[in-house]
Amino acid sequence: MTKIQAQHPYVGMWVTADGQIRHELLANGRYDEARGRRESAYQGRYEIVGNHIEYRDDTGFTADGEFIDGLLYHAGMVMFRR
Repeated sequence: MTKIQAQHPYVGMWVTADGQIRHELLANGRYDEARGRRESAYQGRYEIVGNHIEYRDDTGFTADGEFIDGLLYHAGMVMFRR
């Protein structure tokens, strides 16, 4: 996975409407996912190509998502920019 630049438009915090799941996309190509009260529940790398994001957590699990109209669609969830 490649390095993301700090000014990339998708870098930053993405959250579900209820705030229970939070993805922080870091400028160095890593992410930190919190779930409920559990901070740093999952961590790993991500890569963005166009509007598509690929995740690989530190255990090797992979997932993906799409950025559409200012929202992140990931694993059946809709995430909003915070």
